Amino acid sequence: MDEVAAFLDRVIPLLREEVVALQNGDPGPRGALWSHADPVTLFGAEASASGWVEIEPIFNHLAQSFSDGQSCTYEVLGAGVSGDLAYVAAIERSVAGTRGVDPGPEIFTLRVTTVFRREQGEWKVVHRHGDPLDAASREALALRRQQGKM
Repeated sequence: MDEVAAFLDRVIPLLREEVVALQNGDPGPRGALWSHADPVTLFGAEASASGWVEIEPIFNHLAQSFSDGQSCTYEVLGAGVSGDLAYVAAIERSVAGTRGVDPGPEIFTLRVTTVFRREQGEWKVVHRHGDPLDAASREALALRRQQGKM
């Protein structure tokens, strides 16, 4: 197995799991996957920050704002590994609701680029950039902002 395939086999299941956990109110898996050592940056679909001290509260808030996380899939468009840095560019599709809001869960489709740094033999996220891919996702995220969820 080549280096990129081994990297993807390791990180894609972790990325899926942390999204579903976050959308079920548990920020723990996302916090465990992310580096806590600067530099670390977030250009998120709902919020952006720099440094773990700023990023961690955003993840906690996101976890409190979602409910009914059901699934997350990754359509990998590109990936690479170079020494202790690696990246994944993908379409991330997740199904979740917004806590305290009817109707049922929405499908969030994001274009996501995630950059990893190897720390003590483990891949840790040091940057995530996500934005909505389609009109439905843009509208769902806009509604969450209007409702004060972010």
